[in-house]
Amino acid sequence: MKKKLLILFVLLSALLLSSCTLIPATRLQSMFRSDSATSVTSGGYSENTGDTVPISREEYEKYKQFSDMFYLYDIVKEEFYQEVDTEKLTEYATRGLMAGLDDPYSFYYNPEEYAEMWEDDEGNYVGIGVMIQANMDTQVCTIIRVFKGGPAEEAGVQRGDILYRVGEDLYVNATNLQDAVDIMRGEPNTDVDVTFLRGKEEITYTITRRAVNVNQVESKLIAPSIGYIALYEFGGQSDREFEAALNELMQEGAKGIIIDLRDNKGGWVDQARYIADLFMDDGEVCYLKYRDGEMHDSEYRTKDGKVDVKLVILINENSASSSEILTGALRDCAGAVTVGVKSFGKGIIQAVSSVGEKGAGFQITVAQYFTPNGSAVHKIGISPDYEVPLPEGDNGMYDFADLKYDIQLIKAVEVMQEALQ
Repeated sequence: MKKKLLILFVLLSALLLSSCTLIPATRLQSMFRSDSATSVTSGGYSENTGDTVPISREEYEKYKQFSDMFYLYDIVKEEFYQEVDTEKLTEYATRGLMAGLDDPYSFYYNPEEYAEMWEDDEGNYVGIGVMIQANMDTQVCTIIRVFKGGPAEEAGVQRGDILYRVGEDLYVNATNLQDAVDIMRGEPNTDVDVTFLRGKEEITYTITRRAVNVNQVESKLIAPSIGYIALYEFGGQSDREFEAALNELMQEGAKGIIIDLRDNKGGWVDQARYIADLFMDDGEVCYLKYRDGEMHDSEYRTKDGKVDVKLVILINENSASSSEILTGALRDCAGAVTVGVKSFGKGIIQAVSSVGEKGAGFQITVAQYFTPNGSAVHKIGISPDYEVPLPEGDNGMYDFADLKYDIQLIKAVEVMQEALQ
């Protein structure tokens, strides 16, 4: 059975995976005994005799690889000094299989986590109202966005704060971040203590959880003929919201568009393709390199019919994944100029799918991507045409479209004004 997969950048396109036929673990030991009544043939299936399950040679060899695990399963189930939760054993065995890939972007979702992932994508949940960037190398978890009007903003949390501790004893790192997120979420009107590091200062806030509605897109005409669109993530209906914002700005007379992808850590690749298609004629948004080593250019294509505007793109160290795909495509194929600092450098994509019948899911890295001109992004990033680092001590917490203090946006406007002359 073929399943359609979505490519996540956390982000995602249509791929095909074959589902597996499962055999209960309590019956699998019989496959590995020489006195088993099940005969295995190289050409197909044997007849079912007694309490055995006939399988093909291919299936037999596959399950034989897990014989040690099945043996331990039976030992633990029968000999552990307390009753065991077999569902938990199975879940952790599954997590361990994905962890064996040694890839921080490939992992298993239990049913609750998988539901939360889709809830996050829609931008509606009960929590404190922050976006967190986890650095897999340093294990540091940094607040990269504090949602306007949310509980965290009201408490005093700032962009650039490091998430240090949740509750009394969960010290947060990239590995246990999901546990921290689970605690910060909960029932509306309940409190959670969250501790942050700000410079050398340790600050604890008691924050009241409540419903958070994440806005994906904001826009404004910020100067004559210059429109500004901040795209916070590629999720929900952000591609359609972006298109609506673009159309509105053009109706207001915009001839140039500044796209702000700072702190946008990615999302669905197809949304990046949709937005790129607004500004590109027929072409490739990116090339994908799968396990076969070949470069594929047919996954994400644009069609003829583009908007005739000048483009400037703002990026920073937290612009990742789909943000880098969009930036690379518009730089290579639509003449976009980039301003800010080097992007994050996440040049791989993940497939996401459900698994089993209980609502669980998984994601797995399936390809590396390259910009239309063939530039690699993974662990390299995209260097801007105009490098504008923030001054020391500036954490980037500005008002929307702040032309007084946001020096990167100010530079982007200057570049756009020159382009429109």
